Amino acid sequence: MNPIELKQPQRIVFGTGCMNKMCEEYLASGLKNLFILTADPILPLISPVIKHLEEGGVKTMVETKILGEPTVNDFKRILKEAQEFGADSVIGIGGGSVMDVAKLVATFMHTEQTIEECYGIGFVKQRGVWFACAPTTAGTGSEVSPNAILLDETDNGKKGIISNFLLADVAYLDPQLTATVPPRITAETGMDALTHCIEVYTNKFAHPCVDMYALKGIELIAKNLERAVKNGKDMEAREAMLLGSMYGGLGLGPVNTAAVHALAYPVGGMFHKSHGLSNSVLLPTVMKFNMEANAKRYADVAVACGCEPGATDEETALRGVEFVAQLSKNCGIPQTLAEIDIPQSEVPAMAAAAMLQQRLLKNNPRPVTEEDCKDIYNALY
Repeated sequence: MNPIELKQPQRIVFGTGCMNKMCEEYLASGLKNLFILTADPILPLISPVIKHLEEGGVKTMVETKILGEPTVNDFKRILKEAQEFGADSVIGIGGGSVMDVAKLVATFMHTEQTIEECYGIGFVKQRGVWFACAPTTAGTGSEVSPNAILLDETDNGKKGIISNFLLADVAYLDPQLTATVPPRITAETGMDALTHCIEVYTNKFAHPCVDMYALKGIELIAKNLERAVKNGKDMEAREAMLLGSMYGGLGLGPVNTAAVHALAYPVGGMFHKSHGLSNSVLLPTVMKFNMEANAKRYADVAVACGCEPGATDEETALRGVEFVAQLSKNCGIPQTLAEIDIPQSEVPAMAAAAMLQQRLLKNNPRPVTEEDCKDIYNALY
């Protein structure tokens, strides 16, 4: 068994209403200048939190200008705002984009390193200021992962910064914050969380220490995603989805994702499609491509989804692929690249871009060539 390092936030606080605990703990911390990254639709939900903190003597600055997936220039602009404000602490309250930027802002507050020097794994040299994450979507698992992703405008490529210094001091997971997420975003982010769990479990570097999180995450999401999409006020489903998303996030540091994400990055980066949507469209086809490399693992995924075992692992695995595709369809997600307006003429360029994601492709259970990338993309027309 290969050695594995399990790292997570210093503390994880999970449960309905736990943002109240966040206020109590922050007011007792001695920190005074809190830079809050969030999004306009979230402000009504967290205005009581901000008011409570300000009444306790905390100076706050709220940044809501992260629109869509964040770029390198977005990050640099927001970092400058936080530095001019004199932030001694940062919290990201939002989806994965908001939390990723919050991690990076906190980490780069007082360093001479540039963001460009830190692309890849393990290049960040020091811890930044105190920071916390509070997810408002059940999707990325960013609140518990050491990963942050930015879109680099110079080449339209997704750049990952992975470091244990990007792990939050505290992750507050309050299902109430996800209750008003619209059905489309609930569906796309939920499928992103499912992708994390599946890719962690079927990864070439999968590990028993993480397998238990991945399988439980698959089970929770498979049972509850459609419920959450169709009734956003179903708090039992929302709680299960947030927990499943967190389990997926816990696998991103020690194991990480693979070919689905590698092929999704060009779709998102070149055509500005959401990360969750890009993963959703690709997931069943990549699962089918990978099945021959480890049918037993994909059969386990199918069983975790609630599928009846077949006569062989291959038969069971195929049922899992069909289940995932049907779940995505039931949640209203497009099933082909054509449906999301990606020109088939761009397949060669996307395939070349996907091959640059070797930090992910090396994890895939089956080797992936550039021709394989083209075949996978072309199968979605």
